[in-house]
Amino acid sequence: SIRNRSHAIEALLSRETHPQIKKAVILAADEGITFRPFTYEMPKAMLPIKGRPLLEYVITQLRLHDIRELYITVGYLSEKIISYFGNGSKFGVSINYISQNKKDVGTGGALLACSKFLKANEPFFLIYGDVLADIHYQDMAKFYYRRKNAFGVVALTTVAHPELWGVVKIKGHNIVEFDEKPTKTKTQSHLISSGIYLFTPEIFSYIPKGEKISIERDVLPKIVKAHKISGYIMEGRWYDISTPAIYAHALKTWKI
Repeated sequence: SIRNRSHAIEALLSRETHPQIKKAVILAADEGITFRPFTYEMPKAMLPIKGRPLLEYVITQLRLHDIRELYITVGYLSEKIISYFGNGSKFGVSINYISQNKKDVGTGGALLACSKFLKANEPFFLIYGDVLADIHYQDMAKFYYRRKNAFGVVALTTVAHPELWGVVKIKGHNIVEFDEKPTKTKTQSHLISSGIYLFTPEIFSYIPKGEKISIERDVLPKIVKAHKISGYIMEGRWYDISTPAIYAHALKTWKI
């Protein structure tokens, strides 16, 4: 997305000044109950789009931006994912799988299981395995390095019906309010969390103990209150494959 010569010089200097982020965690253990009977045979992350699994698009986009050290949480029908992707070498990445012993530990519990693989002060991306997005990850990383007081960044997008997702309010670049699936009467912003994040391991100190911990409900509000998180507004296409209707729309409109 280089606009002109001066922008190209700025981009090259920025690449030398700010280290690229190389690691990503992908949460891909969702059973996809709303997609049955299809998900009786495959995990939700393996739903096909244009002949390729949804998760493959996530991995390909990460590799495109030189993010090649991947940690994928798996659970339901995990053998389907592991058999298809293997160690990741065929896709130009390295994949480590983290199996969830319990049926549903929530997004926070799934992330916490990856903590031993992530070094202190080393930023990483967190992506939900059912998100189909056209996003420039290293541009988001550059945005993060410019925010001196935040240890996390949420990629934001806009939708017509924000009450179906986590609604965000920002002041400047800082997120000042996060409300997961609010009522229509409370909805004022059309900015929502895209399910794509950038964190440092400091995030783990904000994940409470317990069962079925949600990042959106149990973790993000505390980080927002601590004034430690920023919002990066993404410009590309975005689909949260959360319902059969959205899936059907993605099948018709997504372009490889």
